[in-house]
Amino acid sequence: MTAELLGDLLQLEPDALFDWHKSLTRRESLALAYHWPLWARVEQLAPPGDWHTWLICAGRGFGKTRAGAEWVRAVAQADREARIALVGASLAEVRAVMIEGESGVLSVCSPSLRPLWEPSLRRLTWGNGAQAFCYSAAEPENLRGPEHGYAWCDEIAKWDSAGERAVTAWDNLLMGLRLGECPRALATTTPRAVPLVKRLLAEGQAGEAVVTHGTTWDNLGNLPTRFVNRMRRQFARTTLGRQELEGELLSDIEGALWSRARLEACRVSKPAGEPVRVVVGVDPPASAQGDACGIVVCGVDEEGVARVLADASIERASPEAWARAVARAAGQWKADRVVAEANQGGAMVESVLRAGEVSLPVKLVHASRGKVARAEPVAALYEAGRVRHAGLFAKLEDQLCGLIVGGGYEGPGRSPDRADALVWALTELMLGKSGRPGIKAL
Repeated sequence: MTAELLGDLLQLEPDALFDWHKSLTRRESLALAYHWPLWARVEQLAPPGDWHTWLICAGRGFGKTRAGAEWVRAVAQADREARIALVGASLAEVRAVMIEGESGVLSVCSPSLRPLWEPSLRRLTWGNGAQAFCYSAAEPENLRGPEHGYAWCDEIAKWDSAGERAVTAWDNLLMGLRLGECPRALATTTPRAVPLVKRLLAEGQAGEAVVTHGTTWDNLGNLPTRFVNRMRRQFARTTLGRQELEGELLSDIEGALWSRARLEACRVSKPAGEPVRVVVGVDPPASAQGDACGIVVCGVDEEGVARVLADASIERASPEAWARAVARAAGQWKADRVVAEANQGGAMVESVLRAGEVSLPVKLVHASRGKVARAEPVAALYEAGRVRHAGLFAKLEDQLCGLIVGGGYEGPGRSPDRADALVWALTELMLGKSGRPGIKAL
């Protein structure tokens, strides 16, 4: 079957299509459902020719995992001697995503051809004798020695935060990729400017690897409409959206206080327990027609680790509107205090907040140094592993990555208002006179 046949079938009227499908035997119907070349987009199919490395570097939701799992299935069914390495950021991810996931190897194989999965042995075995073995990139020495003819490496940008250990894991894998006449490796990942991804992209430019690029929007037909709308709404026109959705590799700005890799390393899915103190940082705009009002909520836990909880910033808002936004954020997160920059007029800022029904203690802070100078001690907290991001804050993180050592700003917008609000909040929580969080142990 071919994509041309699928196109012809889609031209049929619903009743005629139903009748055609009804005429198939159960075996034919099952074969149709699992015939990947019929359903795949061209960029999800293995490239022609004699290649050694194939990199799929594309946005989230593109269908990278499905492409990888289908490639593994095709290899196993075509070569009974196949020995395939499945490598992920951790063994847990190999199992949960690459093997047992919705688009994993087990789900793409028809019931009659599904391999035997032995979690205790970290092994998949097909009926014809082909085998696949699981490895964690966080343990690169485990890839030193085993020989394979094929490898699927998923989300290589996440391997041990894609540092030196990631490159070691890849090199060890390549040294053992020597079985058969044509050993091959497929790497699938969302683009990030980390050493291993940049190296493979450079090999692609040099003709030493095949590189497939793509975006989230390439797979619209298979993505929920609500997901697509939410992604467009939340990440449209953000630098992070260009990377995570458009599949564009973004290089860090030289000399920036924050890097993309650093922010990814500090990200957690949700807060761990209730914070013992919560502060709302506010960077008021000079006018309703000017910059956004930065409103960032941060908390600190009993261990003295800060968490960025929310970015409630509001753009082109009147004083009454941004004051209400501050009040909403403070109420939602049960904040203890509001810290607001008062350089635009302290009395005015406090009166606007009071008019917006902010009933919390308001601490007005005056900026005696530039935004970047104030941000440097906060950036050091990130380097020390004392700050976590409880979620993804695209616009805020774009601004953080635009703050340059020495005083410059090369991020989006005229001013890093969101970043400044974060700096005020974390300074209040973490950088008291002692330089430690203002929490007393009982």
